[in-house]
Amino acid sequence: MKEKRILYVSSEVVPYLPETEISSMSFEAPRMVNKQGGQIRIFMPRYGNINERRHQLHEVIRLSGINLVINDLDMPLIIKVASIPKERIQVYFIDNEEYFKRKATLTDEEGNLFPDNDERSIFFAKGVIETVKKLNWAPDIIHVHGWLASLLPLYLKEYYKDEPLFASSKIVTSLYNQSFEGTLNKDMINKIKFDNISDEAIEKLKNPSYNNIMKVAIDYSDALIIGSEEIPKDLEDYLNNCEKPVLNYHHPETFAEAYTEFYKTKVLS
Repeated sequence: MKEKRILYVSSEVVPYLPETEISSMSFEAPRMVNKQGGQIRIFMPRYGNINERRHQLHEVIRLSGINLVINDLDMPLIIKVASIPKERIQVYFIDNEEYFKRKATLTDEEGNLFPDNDERSIFFAKGVIETVKKLNWAPDIIHVHGWLASLLPLYLKEYYKDEPLFASSKIVTSLYNQSFEGTLNKDMINKIKFDNISDEAIEKLKNPSYNNIMKVAIDYSDALIIGSEEIPKDLEDYLNNCEKPVLNYHHPETFAEAYTEFYKTKVLS
């Protein structure tokens, strides 16, 4: 993967959040590419439960200061950055007081999804793309992890389809068993339509369940990776019919060779 540029976009990354399949792989995959001489960038949300002092996050003034329009409201984008100790890997954090200040990730103390997770997801997707544009860093591959990050393929291929920086970028989405019960805000589809994204593109989001959100990600990705030993049967069937390259599950201890081969022969070829 020498010289290749890979952008990792994840809802969670260790060491900033507890270890899960998503947070671990969102660290291990970039570390692997880094060791192979590739260039990487990692993006994640700056949730309020991330200890800024301990992890030495600091705001990047030259990247902050854009306003993103979410459902007709101007929302300021703040970019923070930190380095993973011993790895020489930079992580960029997408921040906004309204969406990410609360001291939790995706649910409240009772385990209920935050009612604005749909808007946080839109903000995160647009925030990542706008920041990468400011960095003027054209990725060869964009690898997406976690449902909060999963609107990025849709936004890149629809809302930003004329953006020359991403003209050659290939999108890979990993599918995990880390889902949620019920649905996100039912008004999600209208908030995405506000960005002039066609009804046809987001028909499935009339019912914004975990499976339907991930199906939209599959529709707009160039290749897929199964990140958990088991994923919902509905998604498995959808993958089998998607006619795109799919890499089956590989254990974290043995994934490196398979991911490298997949990137080289299925995604970039």
